[in-house]
Amino acid sequence: MPTHFEIHDSFISEQNQKTNDWVKEDYEHLSKKLRRQNVDIEDLVAKAQGFRFAIPSWGVGTGGTRFARFPGAGEPRDIYEKLEDCGTIYKLVRSTPAVSLHIPWDKPEDAGDLREFARQRDLHFDAMNSNTFQDQPGQKHSYKFGSLTHPEKSVREQAIQHNIECIEVGKALGSKAHTVWIGDGGNFPGQQHFRRALERYLESMREIYAALPDDWRVFIEHKFYEPAFYSTVINDWGTSYYCARELGPKAFCLVDLGHHAPNVNIEMIVARLIQFGKLAGFHFNDSKYGDDDLDSGSVKPFQLFLIFNELVDAELNKEPYFSPAYMLDQSHNVTDPIESLMMSGVELVRAYIQAHLVDRQELTDAQAKCDPLRALATLKQAFTTDVAPILAAARARAGGAIDPIGTFRASGYRQRKAEERPARKGAAASGIV
Repeated sequence: MPTHFEIHDSFISEQNQKTNDWVKEDYEHLSKKLRRQNVDIEDLVAKAQGFRFAIPSWGVGTGGTRFARFPGAGEPRDIYEKLEDCGTIYKLVRSTPAVSLHIPWDKPEDAGDLREFARQRDLHFDAMNSNTFQDQPGQKHSYKFGSLTHPEKSVREQAIQHNIECIEVGKALGSKAHTVWIGDGGNFPGQQHFRRALERYLESMREIYAALPDDWRVFIEHKFYEPAFYSTVINDWGTSYYCARELGPKAFCLVDLGHHAPNVNIEMIVARLIQFGKLAGFHFNDSKYGDDDLDSGSVKPFQLFLIFNELVDAELNKEPYFSPAYMLDQSHNVTDPIESLMMSGVELVRAYIQAHLVDRQELTDAQAKCDPLRALATLKQAFTTDVAPILAAARARAGGAIDPIGTFRASGYRQRKAEERPARKGAAASGIV
C-alpha cells in the first residue's frame, strides 16, 4: 500500500512551541482566579482530558442540502480514508477516540481488518447506525412509505433484518450500542393511522431488541419532522420514552439537539430523561431554524452550557443509569469537515468544563430561597469564565495541539489528501443531505 500523509507528533510539538508561552501565562492567571473560588485548576484539566465523544464516519465528508452539494478537495472516498481523517482529528484534539459507523454507507468487507486499521490509529467503534430512510442498490422493497412501520410486513421484515445485520457488524467491530432512527411518517393528513403506525414500530423494535447482546444498549432517536412533514412516528422525547420503557432496560432515548420544535427547552428534556433513567446520550449539533445540523455551539452556546449543566449535575450526584454516549452529528456544507469537527469538539469540552465551574451549593441555596436572579448569576459566572487555557493545557499534555485548526492548516493535510484522493467521477461522499 502507498504511504499516506499523516501529521506527525513532532510537527504538533513544534507548532505548540509557538503558543506555549501565552498558554502558561493565561493558565497561571486563571489558576489564581479559580483559587479564589476554591477551585483547583488541575482537577479541571484532568476532567477535560477525561471527556470523550465520538465522531460520525459520515461527518468527515462534505454535507449538502436538498438543493446542492459542493464536494471538497481530498474528501474521503471509503471507510478507510474516513478513519484516516477521524484519526487526524483525534491526534489534534485528543478527545475523539471513538467512531460511529453508518450501515450500509460504511459496511466493511472485513470487519477484523477495519478494526485493526482503527486500532493502529488509537480508535475504536462507538454506536452503530442503521439506514432505513434510503433505498439501497439491490434492495427488494422500497422505504418510500416507511420501514419499521410500513403497512406491509415484508417491508418491515426487511428493515428489521437490516438492523440486526448492523448489530452483527457492530459485534465484530467491538461496538456496544445500536442507534435506530427512522424517517417514517406522513406528508398528508389521513396518510397514516397514528396509533397503528406506532404499534407496528414497537412490534418491529421488539425483534431488534431481542437480537441485542446482553451487554448492549439500543438508542431510540426521535425527530420532530423531516423527511415526513405532516407527521412523524417517533416525533418527540415523550414518544421515545414510552417506546424505551415498553422495550425494556436495554432501551434508551437519544437526544439530537436539532430534532425538536423551535425554542423547545432541551435542557429540561435532558433532565427529565435523566430523572427517568432513560437518557441514552446525544447527537450534538446546533440550529437556528430547525434541524440545521450546524456546528456545535455556533449559534446557541448558552443552551449548550445549560445542557451540560444538567449532565454535570447528574454526574456529580451519581444518578442511576446515567452513562451517556456523546457524538457529534453535523452537516458541513461550506466548511472543511475536519476543521468543523475539531472546533465543535473544543466547544463540547468547553461547555463541560464550564458546567463544572457552577457553584452547586450557591445554586441550590438560590433555588431554595426562590431567588431567580442569584440563580441565573451563578450560572452566568460559570458560563462567562474563559476556560480556553484549561482546554489548551489538556490537549497539549495529551500530545494534542494547542491550536488544532491552526496546526491542521499549517500541516498542509488537506492539500496532501487532495493529491492522494482524486475525486471519482460521479461519486458523492455518503453523509447527511
